[in-house]
Amino acid sequence: MDTYITARSIKRLREEKRITQSELAEKLGVSSKAVSKWETARGLPDISLIEPLAKSLGVSVIELMNGDYRINENVACNLKRSKFYVCPVCGNVVHATGAAVISCCGITLPEAEPETEAGVEVEQEDAMHKLEVMYTDSRHYVKLSHPMTKEHYISFIAYITDGHFEMKKLYPEGNAEADFLGRGHGLIVAYCNQHGLYRVRV
Repeated sequence: MDTYITARSIKRLREEKRITQSELAEKLGVSSKAVSKWETARGLPDISLIEPLAKSLGVSVIELMNGDYRINENVACNLKRSKFYVCPVCGNVVHATGAAVISCCGITLPEAEPETEAGVEVEQEDAMHKLEVMYTDSRHYVKLSHPMTKEHYISFIAYITDGHFEMKKLYPEGNAEADFLGRGHGLIVAYCNQHGLYRVRV
């Protein structure tokens, strides 16, 4: 039988937080025996305790319920470490400055991984995903020779530097192009709705 929270998640998070069952119980106003039952799958916390439980364990409610939590290691907030999450149902694009758990249309979105090999950006062998970037008059002009049909299109193009992020949302039947004010070295990123994320350094 599926449950809204797992014993393993509670125990793992509590231990990583380095608090005892008694300490967690005191924070929540329950008995240590209740916490023990949660962690051995002999009981479940009342639904009213989910939010304070997540807070006590240092995670979001979604992370607690999914059993999937992430630590944002982007403490310096270098925007070039940005993450993108794209909903396959509605096309919603979410930009985060680090790893996150994002939910849209009732599903948890996977991080859009760039087309890389062994951590190194690969050559764009198919011409339609090649990002052509021209720098003129202090601006970056970006263009792709990519179809823009309702079934297959570039969803967005973004320009990212250490401290600046700019994104242009694109739509089917438009042009796969964008221009940005040049702000130094960074990344140009484009997202194809069928093939994923592509990027190039500028």
